[in-house]
Amino acid sequence: MLNDVRRNRMYQKAIESAVQAGCKTVLDIGTGTGILSMFAKSAGAPHVYACEVSKTMFDLACEVVSANHMEDEIKLLHMKSHDLQIPEHIPEKVSLVVTETVDAGLFGEGIVETLIHAWKNLLLEPKPKDANYGGYGQVIPAGAVVYGMVVECPEIRRHHRVCVNEVANVNIEEVVQFSSPIHCTHKSSDANEPYATEKMSRVPGGYRALSPPFQALTVDFNNLQDLESIASGKSCRISVLVQEQGRLDCFITWFVLHLDNEHSLSTGPSEETCWEQAVFPIQSLPADGYLVNPGDTVVLDVHCPDCYLRLDLVTVIRGGEADREMTSDDMVMENEVDLCDALASLHTTHDKGTGQELCILEPSEIALLNNVVYHETFHHAISNVISSLELRENGTFSNARDTGTPGEHSSDPLYILDVSEGFSVLPLIAAQLGKVKSYSSVEEKQHQAALERLSERNGISKERLEFWLKQLEASDDVLQRPKSDKLWSIIILDVIEPCGLIRQEVMEKCAISRCLLQSGGKIFPQCVVIHGMLVESPTLMQESAVQGTEPTLGFSIAPFINQYKVPVHVFLNLSTLPYDRLSDPVELLRLDLMSPYSSHLGVATEVKVKTCKSGQVTAVPFWYQLHLDEDYYLDTSSEMSHWKQAAFVLDEPLRVEEGQELLLSVHFQNSNVSMTLKRPS
Repeated sequence: MLNDVRRNRMYQKAIESAVQAGCKTVLDIGTGTGILSMFAKSAGAPHVYACEVSKTMFDLACEVVSANHMEDEIKLLHMKSHDLQIPEHIPEKVSLVVTETVDAGLFGEGIVETLIHAWKNLLLEPKPKDANYGGYGQVIPAGAVVYGMVVECPEIRRHHRVCVNEVANVNIEEVVQFSSPIHCTHKSSDANEPYATEKMSRVPGGYRALSPPFQALTVDFNNLQDLESIASGKSCRISVLVQEQGRLDCFITWFVLHLDNEHSLSTGPSEETCWEQAVFPIQSLPADGYLVNPGDTVVLDVHCPDCYLRLDLVTVIRGGEADREMTSDDMVMENEVDLCDALASLHTTHDKGTGQELCILEPSEIALLNNVVYHETFHHAISNVISSLELRENGTFSNARDTGTPGEHSSDPLYILDVSEGFSVLPLIAAQLGKVKSYSSVEEKQHQAALERLSERNGISKERLEFWLKQLEASDDVLQRPKSDKLWSIIILDVIEPCGLIRQEVMEKCAISRCLLQSGGKIFPQCVVIHGMLVESPTLMQESAVQGTEPTLGFSIAPFINQYKVPVHVFLNLSTLPYDRLSDPVELLRLDLMSPYSSHLGVATEVKVKTCKSGQVTAVPFWYQLHLDEDYYLDTSSEMSHWKQAAFVLDEPLRVEEGQELLLSVHFQNSNVSMTLKRPS
């Protein structure tokens, strides 16, 4: 945010205007680095106060204010604004409150509750209309307008809605209704997460607007009654006319923040802004209910329970189902709720009572369940190991490689343990491959219930599926023998986090796992290969550190905030990240998880990388190939991957010429990857 020059300049100008108009006392709520307080002081405000509840940020603000020689002019308070007392903490009510406690959904950082308290306890009375300024209170930002849009987006769909009926011969339809925690269903529970956030301009595969933008909500931060109305959770019903055919995947919202009458900031998806947009995924419609056509009407409720913005889908009225006049502007129907309910009843998007059991999964888990290639790859690799072990035990060839169904000649089952994080159907895939007993390490009861329902649906006997942690005294004991006289045939480890980093203690878990495998048994994956490339990406630089004093309008903030930067940037989508590729992808490091010589103490390699283009190297994005065996591997950068990618960002850009050879040192220690790039000596 500190690199967002326009955001900083608009706030500076609005604060200057207010101070020049007569605001003498200023309170900066949630001051962060203190930049808004310094704007106020530079504009000439005699008295400036700033509060910050985070101890880390409070200490940082003290350093920044001192470095800019304002420590005697700005009073910093380590506390919430709700706890401020007059005259204990500030001597009198203030004439101006400045704050930027807003998130992608506008209200998620508590600005409504904060300003209700401020108007009642900390601010002078608001200025009456047509009154000359003097002795009145005001807030920057003065207000906001929230806009929304009906959107088709395959990437959001695959993270919030299960779109496949079968994965690797396991039927997953009918018996379980999978849903992400972010519901956009009429009268959904307030306990659900209100929205996801995405920078829509960088969503892989893009998105399509199915409707024109509509005005969802307005708020006047200088009107206590308006703030209290929002806090009450009052609902507003809106009808939106569909203009493009497509799939109803989500609503997205953004806002225009009116700092005053002259200065505004937009967080729209087409804007160059530090803010993301709020995403409200649409779920739980009938299979044919997601397709909408021009002339259809989407009816939704907008409200703010617990001061979090929510957009709830009520229904879809198909074109021609009712006589009505609709315009592309789509009227707000606050006073016509009964009429809209009657129209809504013409189309059934409500629960049909299917008897499906609801199972809540994280978005990355839903994306994984939608990844057919992932499950097919595991299916083949597991089948290969089972075939090999049965051949070893029986001395006869099974038909696994030909049909994917190993024989059942041995008297004892093969024991397979899946230690994947979160929900996984791999134990069911394994249980269908011959005489196998699968153990799942899922902990949540709803996940266990879903696997049991799926097991029954697919004709897998109860004896073939066990929930391993139920039998253990502590989850730390998960890696141990299945029985006192038995060893595991396959142990499936989850080695990569969805954010793109290697999970902690992976090498230690592999060392234990190798000791628990029967002869010929395997760890999946058997090998992890890290790949990377050199890129020039100003975007990564700006999102990793404050770039000098120019974006912060001359104030010295960078040396202090950059103390907290981390070199590795995570949750990246390389397919949409803005960058110039300066080298071809290269293998950076290989971790053999089946080797007894692999060590958690550390691995280091030095790789020669030849540039294919001149430029400035700013980062090294990296991803993984997870080799299950010699024939099958998974790539975490693939289009359908539930994994994101990561990048190591250099402290300083390195200028290179096309054809130049560089040395890239890669260090892997304690599950952390670090890199050093240099020219050959």
